[in-house]
Amino acid sequence: MPLMTRWLDDEEQATWRAFLGATRALMDTLDRELQHEAGMPHAYYEILVRLSEAPEHQMRMSELADACGSSRSRLSHAVARLEESGWVRRQDCPTDRRGQVAVLTDEGYRRLEEAAPGHVEGVRRHLFDALSPAQVGELRRISDAILREIKEGR
Repeated sequence: MPLMTRWLDDEEQATWRAFLGATRALMDTLDRELQHEAGMPHAYYEILVRLSEAPEHQMRMSELADACGSSRSRLSHAVARLEESGWVRRQDCPTDRRGQVAVLTDEGYRRLEEAAPGHVEGVRRHLFDALSPAQVGELRRISDAILREIKEGR
């Protein structure tokens, strides 16, 4: 028996479109600013951040892809570009012959340190300055609920 489509009501439709528009505009703006100010797209910045926070500034490629919410092939392409810039290097995984580890280089860390203040200011200006403290807390709870729902796969 086919499932019945649970159509969005007018309020849900308006909320969905507002959410979609806001998240797209925010990410496009942050990406454009990072590209202009730091010479890197947001996806590369995210990789550098994840590596900077990892023990010994390194992560298995598969774990890095999961942490960045990226496919393994897309991450591999991005890491190749970061290698060309000298910001990341790959090395064989000591515990798995088939695996590789991405390692943040000193130059990559320096570039991240240069890019971070402008990016954080953009996040503050475009997101947090538009919200009250109560709205920030609610946004956190809403975001956590969405992530939990997706991860649980209901």
